[in-house]
Amino acid sequence: MGKAERERLNQSLSGHLNTIHETLQLLDQTPASSLDKLSWDEVVKTGDQVSKQATIVGMLWTGETPEAKAVEENMVTYFNTLQGLLLLSHGSMVGAGPTLSSAIHASIKQVVDCSFKLMMETVSSYGSRNKDFKLVVPQLVGAVWEACDALKKTPASNITAIGRAMTQVAVSVKDVLREMKELKPGPSNQTEAASHDVASHDDTRLNDNDSLSDDLGNDLSPEEMKVAQSAIGVMNETVVVLKELIRTITGLLKQEKPKDSGNFVDTLEKLLKLCQEIGVQIDELGASLYPPQEFPALKAALEKISSIIDEVRSKVESLTSPSEAIFQACNDLKSSMKQMEVTLDCCSTSEIESIMQNVSLG
Repeated sequence: MGKAERERLNQSLSGHLNTIHETLQLLDQTPASSLDKLSWDEVVKTGDQVSKQATIVGMLWTGETPEAKAVEENMVTYFNTLQGLLLLSHGSMVGAGPTLSSAIHASIKQVVDCSFKLMMETVSSYGSRNKDFKLVVPQLVGAVWEACDALKKTPASNITAIGRAMTQVAVSVKDVLREMKELKPGPSNQTEAASHDVASHDDTRLNDNDSLSDDLGNDLSPEEMKVAQSAIGVMNETVVVLKELIRTITGLLKQEKPKDSGNFVDTLEKLLKLCQEIGVQIDELGASLYPPQEFPALKAALEKISSIIDEVRSKVESLTSPSEAIFQACNDLKSSMKQMEVTLDCCSTSEIESIMQNVSLG
């Protein structure tokens, strides 16, 4: 009897899972702009209902084995609530750009995945005498709670979603900047180099377990150190540009309209892509600073950043009443990059002179 009931419950569950899968595909489609945009608050409230249903599932399965009918009724209620969550989420995506849509999709998908695990685990264990099962259920219920609670932190507007994505770029640039500040000059002459080698040998014997990464960048020449310092200046100014851009974007929050999926959102999305491109070039800049420094790569990165900043200025100018601070930050970054270019040219000349001198001595 238990086996037959479990089979029937599995068939019922399979039908519910297929329905949710089909509904979930709606989130991959952009809702028509003519539709009324639903408030994200409604999604959060329905998420709370899903969380409560998960609690009921936990209570149902942590006691004695429930009746098959009770399990089936519980499934119907749970999946109806979950489907309502998906439909409301789709309605909240009216006017959403790619960044906001992606954030919403990821949050809802997490709720669905956790719900599937909870329901599949409980139904498949129907009639089982596995003692560990009752320990697993609370964990699965807790995962649903966390996923539903995360809906409260999901961005509800394009500006918020894009602002957060830009913040991630700024954090990444700061990480590179922190690494670059750890670069140290190597010994400046042969005597110092010899004593440095002895000290390094002693340190190695005393600290065999130290990470080899600690030695990276410790042998920068004076010229390379100048380049690194100028690059740090560029990165500092880049962080300022990103901060001012984020401040400019978030300051437009009141201007975003519920159904605005036109030029306004497109401009914000383009600015985000430009920020991400800046992040890529900063990574390239940082990687090229380790010895032997790659001057062509450094110059190429500077040229690309300069071009991107010009595009950023152009896009920001198209927004309503942008702050003068963002334009000043762009100018300061441009000046910093020019200083680095001068440093690179000077170091290139010094390197050529050094090579020629060695050839003459030879």
